[in-house]
Amino acid sequence: MSTAPSFDLDHHGDADASPGLVDLAVNLRPGPPPWLAAALGTPPDWVAYPDPTAAKAALAARHGVPAACVLPTPGAAAAFTLVARGVRARRPTVVHPQFTEPEAALLRAGAQVRRVLLPPPFTLDAALVPADADLVVLGNPTNPTGVLHPAERVRALRRPGRVLVVDEAFMDFAHESASLLGPREVGGGTPDLTGLLVVRSVTKMWGLAGVRAGYVVGDPDLIALLAAQQVPWEVSTPGLRALSASATPRARAEASAIATRTDADRAALLSALAGAGFPVPHAMTPGAPFVLLDATAAGPRVRERLADRGFAVRRGETFPGLGPEWIRVAVRDAATSQQFARVLGALRREAVEASSSGFGHVHHQDSARG
Repeated sequence: MSTAPSFDLDHHGDADASPGLVDLAVNLRPGPPPWLAAALGTPPDWVAYPDPTAAKAALAARHGVPAACVLPTPGAAAAFTLVARGVRARRPTVVHPQFTEPEAALLRAGAQVRRVLLPPPFTLDAALVPADADLVVLGNPTNPTGVLHPAERVRALRRPGRVLVVDEAFMDFAHESASLLGPREVGGGTPDLTGLLVVRSVTKMWGLAGVRAGYVVGDPDLIALLAAQQVPWEVSTPGLRALSASATPRARAEASAIATRTDADRAALLSALAGAGFPVPHAMTPGAPFVLLDATAAGPRVRERLADRGFAVRRGETFPGLGPEWIRVAVRDAATSQQFARVLGALRREAVEASSSGFGHVHHQDSARG
């Protein structure tokens, strides 16, 4: 468990993307399909104040819970600010490496945050979490590691007197396979949400970062605490409509198909990386539209040298538990992944040559962007 050193918790992947570079830093699809864009409405529909009733009902039906267990938010990241302000934990604990906004929100709220740093390959060990933690935050699948923790292992963190917050922003890419919200057992029934808050997003799957639409499903008493922190009309009409549309059977079927294609594209990326000398441990491969890899073998300043050759990747050193040797790479089409792996492999060969020739650094070579 750790409280130091400090990290740039406010750094996000969009800051690593640059015009003219192939963007492997941001985990967004290129944009919503036409039917979803149309569902956001047009200016005449935006005159009235937003009403979340329909969105809450649609999301409640999707997850098989009462509407009182659902809270729309202006993006999933906003939910962590509501948690920090509403729950007021005395011993909050964040399991890292993971998305940094939960810890940043807790710190802004004046909390003293304890960190649990998982070692590679970053699989969850519930025994590492202090027994007295009254708030525990975990990502699943975890950003940036890509690890998909089995649902039973996540449930092992629950206990009386503790609030468990699970960031499932990427769970639709994992076919909902480890979600604490389902799939429901045969015969239906409401999931046990006692002490649980699950944060979900429509940004990643549907390419709607600018709309700001997310939601929380959980213990209705906790949902009420979070709702009390919201200002009136906090979620816009387009955001609410995006939430409603994302909960339809059509959207769920399309999301499943996208996740299947992402599985194939991720497998192509992993194969190309392994061929270039950068294998990714199996535990870090199953559940997200990105992969995390240790790029030590490519030599120093790997991000800058990749940028010189036309690729932007997400830096690792802003995540507690990682350092500059780690980079996160978004899953793209197989051709892009193969091109990236060739460039990374070339950097590795340069590093080997520099080491064997006795130089303490990698000689910079001008090359065509690839």
